[in-house]
Amino acid sequence: MTTAKQSFKSGKNLFLHVIQGWKAEDSLELYGVQRWGSGYFDVDGEGNLLVRPYKKDSQAASLKAIVDELVKKKIGFPVLLRFPQILEDRVGELHSFFNKAITEFEYGGKYQAVFPIKVNQRKEVVQELLRAGEEHDYGLEIGSKSELLAALALDPKLSSLLVCNGFKDESFMQLAFDASHVKEKLFVILDEVEELPLLIEQAKAKGHMPLLGIRIKLYMRGAGRWISSGGELAKFGLSGSDTLQIMETLEREGYLDRLKMLHFHIGSQITHIKRIQDAIREAARMYAELAHLGLRTDYLNVGGGLGIDYDGSKSVSDSSMNYTLEEYANNVVYGIKLVCEEEDVPPPTIVSESGRAVTAHHSVLVFNVKGEMHADYDPESIQITEDDPNLLFELRDGYVGVNKKNYVEYYHDALTLKEDLVNMFNLGQLDLKEKARGEVLFKGICEKVAKFAKNTGNRSDEFEELKKTVARRYICNFSVFQSLPDYWGVGQLFPVLPIHRLNESPDQYGTLLDATCDSDGEINTFIDLRDMKEVLELHPLTGDPYYIGIFLLGAYQDTLGDFHNLFGSVNEAHIYLEENGDWNIRHVIKGSTVGEVLKLFKYDREWMTDAFKKLVEKVTKTGKVEEKEAKKILQDYEKEVEEYTYLKL
Repeated sequence: MTTAKQSFKSGKNLFLHVIQGWKAEDSLELYGVQRWGSGYFDVDGEGNLLVRPYKKDSQAASLKAIVDELVKKKIGFPVLLRFPQILEDRVGELHSFFNKAITEFEYGGKYQAVFPIKVNQRKEVVQELLRAGEEHDYGLEIGSKSELLAALALDPKLSSLLVCNGFKDESFMQLAFDASHVKEKLFVILDEVEELPLLIEQAKAKGHMPLLGIRIKLYMRGAGRWISSGGELAKFGLSGSDTLQIMETLEREGYLDRLKMLHFHIGSQITHIKRIQDAIREAARMYAELAHLGLRTDYLNVGGGLGIDYDGSKSVSDSSMNYTLEEYANNVVYGIKLVCEEEDVPPPTIVSESGRAVTAHHSVLVFNVKGEMHADYDPESIQITEDDPNLLFELRDGYVGVNKKNYVEYYHDALTLKEDLVNMFNLGQLDLKEKARGEVLFKGICEKVAKFAKNTGNRSDEFEELKKTVARRYICNFSVFQSLPDYWGVGQLFPVLPIHRLNESPDQYGTLLDATCDSDGEINTFIDLRDMKEVLELHPLTGDPYYIGIFLLGAYQDTLGDFHNLFGSVNEAHIYLEENGDWNIRHVIKGSTVGEVLKLFKYDREWMTDAFKKLVEKVTKTGKVEEKEAKKILQDYEKEVEEYTYLKL
C-alpha cells in the first residue's frame, strides 16, 4: 500500500520530470514572445532572450551577454537598452507598406510621414528616426513651442514636413512664421477658431503667410483606452461650422490658397480596424466636400492611432489590436482612393503621424532582483509534538499527503483548516507561535496544490486565484513611476519576463515590487493570451543575479517618468549589431545622480552640505560623535550625492 508520504514523493518526482523536460521553446510560448515581439525577439537554445534588430535578418544578440558586458563596465541597474536599428527597421516598414498599397491600389497621390515628437522626445531617438527616414523625407509633428524649437534644430531638410499642432500664443505663432522662411513645408494647424485673428495679425505684420492646415473633429471615435481623444467631445478639432467660418475669413483676407492640409486624429492605440475604416471614410468625405467648395488641400493628414499588440492576442483588448501594419496602410490608402473616385476629386498626399508603432519596440528595461519579500519560511522544518493542538497535526498531514490525485480535495480541506486556525487564535485557543507554524504549513500545502494544478492543466477560477496566494514577491531594482508611468497611471500592460534561464521551468508564481516606498510600486498585472494574469511565472532565486526585462517601452515612457521617492532617470546603453554578427555597445548615457535629482527640486548641493555639516558639528560638540567619525560621516554624505539614485546590488 502506498503511504501518503510516498504519494507526495511520486507527485514531486513527476513535477521534477516536467522541469527537466522544459525547453526554451516552452518559454517562447508561455511568455508569448513571438506573438508580441513582431519578429524582433527570440530565445536561443541556452535559454537567453535574443533581440533581432532587423526582423528579416537572422543575426541576433543575446540580452544576457549584453547585460554581462555592462556589469563588467560597472554600469548599474536598472538600465534601458536601446536598439536604434529597430527604429530604422520600423521606419522602413511603415513606408514600405504605404508605398506598396499605393502601387497595388493604383493610388494617384503620395505618402509622406511625420513623427510626433511627444511620443519620444529624446534627441538621440529623434535623430535616428530622421536618419532612417531621410530617403522618404520623414518629417516631424510638434505640439508646443519647446518642441518646435527642438524640431528646427533636429531636422535640417527643406523637403520634409513640419506639422505644428497644439494651442498657440503670440510667441508660438511668431516662431512658426519665422521658421516657415527656412522650412518650406512647415504647416501651422488651426485647432480653434480663436487662433485665426492672431494668425492673420502675424501674417500682415510679417508680410507672408505660412502653409496652413485645419484639424477637423470627426464624429467617429477610436477604440481602446484612449477612445475619448476623438469624437465630438474631443479636446481638439473644429466642427463643420468652425471650418466654414475659417475658410470664409481666410478667403476674405486673401489667404485661402495657403490652406493646404486637412488633419484629424481619433485617438491613440486604436484597437479595432473598423474604427479606422469609418474614420478614413468620414475624413475623405470632408476632404471631397471642401474640394467641391473650391478648397484645394493637397494633404490629408490621418493623424496617429496605429496600435501595438502589447499582449500578443491580436484582439480588440486595450493592450492589443486586431490588424497589422500592412492592413492599416491598405485601409488608409484604399479608403481615401474610393471616396476620391466616387466624388471625382484629385487624391491628396497622405500624411500619417504614427509614433507608438515606430518607437515602442526599440527599448527594453532590464533590472536585477534584490530578493524575495518574506521568503524565509520552510514547511519541512516545522516540528509537531504530541502536545500541539490537533489542528497542527491535520495541517501537517495535509502538507505531507497532498498529491496529483487528491490535490483538489486536500486544498478544500486546507481552506477549512485555515479558517479554524484564525478562529482558534481569536478565541485564545492558539498562541502566536502555534498560529505561525500553522500558517507556514498552510502556505506549503497551497504551493504544492498550485504546482499540481499547473501540471494537470487545471485553470479553474479557484486555482487561478490560488496563484496569488502562493505568489512570491520579488523585490526589484527599478521604479514603476519612473520607467512605466503608463502602467501606474492608466493600467497599460507591457510584456515582462526573465531575459535568461528560459530553458528552465519557471515553477514559481510572483509579482514584482519596485524600489520605491509606495504600495502602488508593484507590477501585479501581466499580459496573457486569454485576458490578463495577476502573477508572473518566475524562476527560484539561487543567489546568482536574476535579470528581468520589460519590453515595448519606447513610446511615451521616456518623457512621462515621475521622480517618485527621488528615483531619477536610468542608465542607458545603445546597442548596435555589426555586419559580421557581433554586437557593440556604442554609447552609454549615465542616469541621474542623487545630486542631479535633488537639484531639480531646488535642493542646492552647497546649501545641503553646509546644513548637514552644522548638524554634525552640533552633535560632535555634545561628545556623542568623535571628530574622526564626524569627518567620515561628512565625506560619505558628499560622496552619496554623486551616486546613482537606484540600489547598488
